[in-house]
Amino acid sequence: MRSGLRFLLGVTTAVALGAGLTAAVPGAASASSSGSAAYARDTWSWGPTASSDHKGWATGKVRTTGSGLRISGELYDAGGACTCSWVKIKWLTDRGKYRTATFKNCSQSTPRSFSVNAGYMLSSEAKVCRGTSTRITGKCSIWEGVWSQGG
Repeated sequence: MRSGLRFLLGVTTAVALGAGLTAAVPGAASASSSGSAAYARDTWSWGPTASSDHKGWATGKVRTTGSGLRISGELYDAGGACTCSWVKIKWLTDRGKYRTATFKNCSQSTPRSFSVNAGYMLSSEAKVCRGTSTRITGKCSIWEGVWSQGG
């Protein structure tokens, strides 16, 4: 008799806990479907990546968005007059194509913010170079990893 009562008590507890769990799941699903928590926002930091002469450098973050990933950051220039720092970002899309974006900063007093929507990408890299106001002239860093799928 006692073993039957213990069994019944265990089953009742399990049913009560199971009912509580199923009641919590629909509430969470409705909050997600309302758009307030439709996806998790994750952020990964990268950098600093510096030019070979260390007069230009960039640092930034990769963030999840509703339409993939966004690479953003700041580009600093510590060179002399008539020189600029450049950052070049390249990423491999989920369709196997490479895309690039290039940004420059010719101001020693303020960093330049940049951002690019990379969409659904597999990996991304950045390099920082020195140049003029119209083109990259050299003194580039190596390509350094910014973000990679799976770590």
